[in-house]
Amino acid sequence: MHYFSKLLDLLKTEREVDQLSYQKLSETLSVSERRANGLTWYPIAITDTEMSRGDYLTVEVERTTHQDVVHQLRFGVSAVLFSNHDRKQDFVEGTISFQSGNRLKITLRTDELPEWSRNGKLGIDLLFDDTSYDEMQNALKQAAAQSEKPLIQVLTGEKKPGFHTGIPSYPVSKLNASQQAAVDKIVAANDLAIVHGPPGTGKTTTLVQAIKALIKQDHKQILVVAPSNTAVDLLSEKLSDEGLNVLRVGNPARVSEHLMSLTLDSRVSEHSSMKEIGKLKKQANEFRNMAHKYKRNFGKAERDQRKALFDEARNIMKQVDKTEQYIIDDLLAKAQVITATLVGANHYTVRNLTYHTVVIDEAGQALEPACWIPILKAQKVVLAGDHCQLSPTVKSNEAAKNGLSTTLLEKCVALHPEAVVLLEEQYRMNEMIMGYSSSIFYQDKLRAHGSVAQHLLFSDDKPLAFVDTAGCGFDEKSEGTSTTNPDEAAFLYKHLTLLVTELRSRYGDHELPNIAIISPYKQQIQVLKEQLLHSPVLQSYGNRISVNTIDSFQGQERDIVYISMTRSNSENNIGFLSDIRRMNVAMTRARKKLVVIGDSATLSQLPFYADFITYAEQRDAYQSAWEFADM
Repeated sequence: MHYFSKLLDLLKTEREVDQLSYQKLSETLSVSERRANGLTWYPIAITDTEMSRGDYLTVEVERTTHQDVVHQLRFGVSAVLFSNHDRKQDFVEGTISFQSGNRLKITLRTDELPEWSRNGKLGIDLLFDDTSYDEMQNALKQAAAQSEKPLIQVLTGEKKPGFHTGIPSYPVSKLNASQQAAVDKIVAANDLAIVHGPPGTGKTTTLVQAIKALIKQDHKQILVVAPSNTAVDLLSEKLSDEGLNVLRVGNPARVSEHLMSLTLDSRVSEHSSMKEIGKLKKQANEFRNMAHKYKRNFGKAERDQRKALFDEARNIMKQVDKTEQYIIDDLLAKAQVITATLVGANHYTVRNLTYHTVVIDEAGQALEPACWIPILKAQKVVLAGDHCQLSPTVKSNEAAKNGLSTTLLEKCVALHPEAVVLLEEQYRMNEMIMGYSSSIFYQDKLRAHGSVAQHLLFSDDKPLAFVDTAGCGFDEKSEGTSTTNPDEAAFLYKHLTLLVTELRSRYGDHELPNIAIISPYKQQIQVLKEQLLHSPVLQSYGNRISVNTIDSFQGQERDIVYISMTRSNSENNIGFLSDIRRMNVAMTRARKKLVVIGDSATLSQLPFYADFITYAEQRDAYQSAWEFADM
């Protein structure tokens, strides 16, 4: 089927670009540079080892220094344990089977630790993530082979979705009209329902109530997935809080006690049959340790004895595997909802399960090939998200341009408008902050709930400001592939200092509003973070100010948001500010006040910004940076 062969080609291109950039990093960087890039834990200490499934050894390690460095080592990824004496030769491959804080477990493809692991400094190195690409590729091939399935025909546009009539409604008092309509649509759908949730409209609340209604309707198990661990965690907790039996497959990103208790690992460890497993594992480890006592240079009798001890350990571990599988099957059978990431839906514990309904949350950020992994397990799919916010990260410009950055959610919204319910009431923003986004992205259908429509920082404050730096000489500076504007950053802090001084006179120290300072450019964020250190007034505002890129704030909100637009040049070049979906995210984070600082002469080249400036002018929210010249 052409639909899937095109996706397979795009995925191949993406994989090649990703692999190439990984190789460049991997081959040219030192251990400390790799650590700074989040690819390596070094140095580490081994804290425990145990026999694992399939004759493998699981090693628990802890990073002993650089514990605050952000890293990419996650549950399910391939990695190596290496010795820094000779990283090229002394290594053994494995898969990360647990990661939390500064501890992780790696299941190595060996049944004993190599000699070199006992001397020298050790580290864990991330390998290129072949597994995820393999899973996506296999899913696309399977989907192509099953293209006659009704659900696949609906999702690829061959057929229209169907809806049951006369289905009983499941009214929920806490939902508004559009949220209730979304629940009703999901319950009535034969094969596809879509929840389009703009910022602040309660998409998660709606999904949780819809999942409860589906379970009441037919009592069948539901699979709930999302592209990120953080999104899976949020839904897992909310579903559990509603009294559902939730089983979280994989490792949560947020390590709360409540969330840990929902994981398969935690449930397995609490199972009544675990005592027996503990005894068996102890026995297997004893046999293994006895075998290790034999040195390398010994005769046939000793070799036979060593082999017999290893065989005995393996036989015991086979018994352990069987008992663990029984426990896992028992827990899976009792779960009402299974939650996982898109790729995690194919974890070995749940690989062969099928479901009546699969719910894909944050579908606007999910690569389409990854969505097919859970979809193949379903008769009906619920897609939830917002294709007017950030799309998934695609590393190959060519693959992105040819359609890989277009999500399944976006395609299905265009193909099947009858399956879509737009959530129309938002609970985050003052209506003036909301208004421009609503008119450009949501056909002016968004309404602000009464509790937020008029809320302000204080009675005579304005919720919106565009501060124009045109003519101030705040020219951007190019640094490699990124752009900075130190003068604009300095001005932003002057403006913010005035506001904070005003707030201090009106709020108690413990009630001060929180603030986000965001920019599309990473280097500008570095400049902003640096300058913040030299502002004593703002420093004393404590940890209530967050400075980061727009992308890192998707899904978050603050009382006050400042956006540093950064671009200001005589060529009127705005670069990737032309990605207006990113700006939609930026402009919809603020609850009570949004301040956008930028050069109107440069920005106005794009109608989106020219119209935004007009929108601000019409609401008396336009200021010139010249007005603050004497500050």
